[in-house]
Amino acid sequence: MGTSEPRPAEGSQTLERGLRALRLIAGTPHGMTATELAAELGVHRSVAYRLLTSLVRQHFAVRDDEARYRVGADLVGLAEQVRPRLREVAEQVLRRLADGLEATACLVVRDDDAAVAVTVVEPATRGPRFSYRVGNRDPLDRGAAGIALLAGGPPTDGEPARVTEARQRGYALTAGEVVPGTFAVAAPIRTAHPDGPAGINLITHRQDIAEAAVAPVTAAAEEISARLA
Repeated sequence: MGTSEPRPAEGSQTLERGLRALRLIAGTPHGMTATELAAELGVHRSVAYRLLTSLVRQHFAVRDDEARYRVGADLVGLAEQVRPRLREVAEQVLRRLADGLEATACLVVRDDDAAVAVTVVEPATRGPRFSYRVGNRDPLDRGAAGIALLAGGPPTDGEPARVTEARQRGYALTAGEVVPGTFAVAAPIRTAHPDGPAGINLITHRQDIAEAAVAPVTAAAEEISARLA
């Protein structure tokens, strides 16, 4: 018998690339072209195009008239299956928060090293607003959402001082850490769910709104925590 070829690493490279592509699209509110996605993935444009075509066929992505790809309806449907009780309790509170402050309010949960938006509520007013999408991922180590999620957990050795401070204050307030020109205030939601704490993240282009939102956001997080308990 001849020598067998080395077995490839477990898993599917194509599937992993497709999932990475989906994350990149979800994290880009204005959408991505095949060329932009190829550059992010480090692959040829034809490979990126095939991945995008598959995502469109499965309704996880949609292609607009400018050949930009955005999150599709089926991805939103999948997101709705994430911690449904939490989402059910939070949605009405987020709506009240978004309309009252005229800013975008999100429910975020932790997924590995990212804060992921599982519910997004934009204000009903016609004024300017920050566009954010379900499935958007922000890093845990910067931005109000990630800091609030870390603060919602138990203290850890060597944790950043800003996480400790957010735990003591009950909220995190940041400016331009994830998206330049934006301000965010987030507060952790206490929950006994095995996946850990969740959080409310309010995002705006106006510093005065973010600063005024500290008390309403922390109160909203406490209300959701109490309802879940």
